[in-house]
Amino acid sequence: MALPPSRFTVRRNEYGARFDTMKHGGDLGAAIARHGGLAEDWLDLSTGINPHAYPLDPPLSRDAWTRLPARGALERLLEVARAAYGVPDHLRLVAGPGTQALLSRLPALLPAGDVAIVGPTYSSHADVWQRAGRKVTEVTSPYFEPTPNTRVIVIVNPNNPDGRLVDPKSLRHHAETMAARGGLLIVDEAFADCVPGASVLPHLGGVPVLVLRSFGKFYGLAGVRLGFTAGPKAITDALSASLESWAVSGPAIEIGTRALADTRWQTAMRAQLADEAADLTLMLQMRGLSVFGGTPLYVLAGARDAGVVHEALARQKIWTRIFDYAPSWLRIGLPGGAAPLARLDAALTCALAPVTG
Repeated sequence: MALPPSRFTVRRNEYGARFDTMKHGGDLGAAIARHGGLAEDWLDLSTGINPHAYPLDPPLSRDAWTRLPARGALERLLEVARAAYGVPDHLRLVAGPGTQALLSRLPALLPAGDVAIVGPTYSSHADVWQRAGRKVTEVTSPYFEPTPNTRVIVIVNPNNPDGRLVDPKSLRHHAETMAARGGLLIVDEAFADCVPGASVLPHLGGVPVLVLRSFGKFYGLAGVRLGFTAGPKAITDALSASLESWAVSGPAIEIGTRALADTRWQTAMRAQLADEAADLTLMLQMRGLSVFGGTPLYVLAGARDAGVVHEALARQKIWTRIFDYAPSWLRIGLPGGAAPLARLDAALTCALAPVTG
């Protein structure tokens, strides 16, 4: 199936091969425009967002909505986030209106030079560097030696879409290599909240690294638009200055502070997501799909023609992710319970009939 060209970016890996990368999921409006129905008719499995959102109970304070955010409240949020993410003392922390807004500012703040991105992965990383005029090379393995001109390495860990994990020792090696050149390693840990032990932050030992953390995915509150960057003081100070005043809303500060401090909810949710991901994996395997990657928030499955399956599911008002560079890949988010899992199961039975029959 050919998707609208505007949703893809074209670049090449270290061998010159094309990577046509879908920018992101969650565009349910496009699915509705093509296949009809209302939003409530659809089961949107195209994102990696937790279907069990952090409960906003008790309701937010009136001041969160009616007053400009106080500096003290933001500092409290950063204090709680530093503890939740295990940010070491040698790194500073900045909050912003989502990690997308933070990463888009990085090319103007980081050292000049080429950029190596371990992929295929979330395409916005390549987009922002290319727009800034940087030479971007996509490498297919995290265990590579950067070219002499490389000053920035970007690694998404766990990787999106395959969930690949890079060990802390290898990440630290890249960080030390870049630091010796006056460059920097960027680690995007958008999905690390639900994979205990994945974060590089506790393993740095004084080595400079820039780490992105997304709030909305694990806490199921993507609309809050909250993200964090941990990094060296000079860069985080410049990043903070580029955001100017009140970049993070009062509701985002209050919600983030409450959720990041709620260790009981976090522990219970990690266990629940692991169980639901296992149930989804088993169901897909029983339907004849191979599951070869993912995180507790989504699975990456293989089908003979994922585009056909994707379209057949869309006709049944179920929205999934496909990838132009990998025609057999189908990424499926957690349905969020027994009833939506059963709905997906029944829809897959119909969708796979023309593929396996």
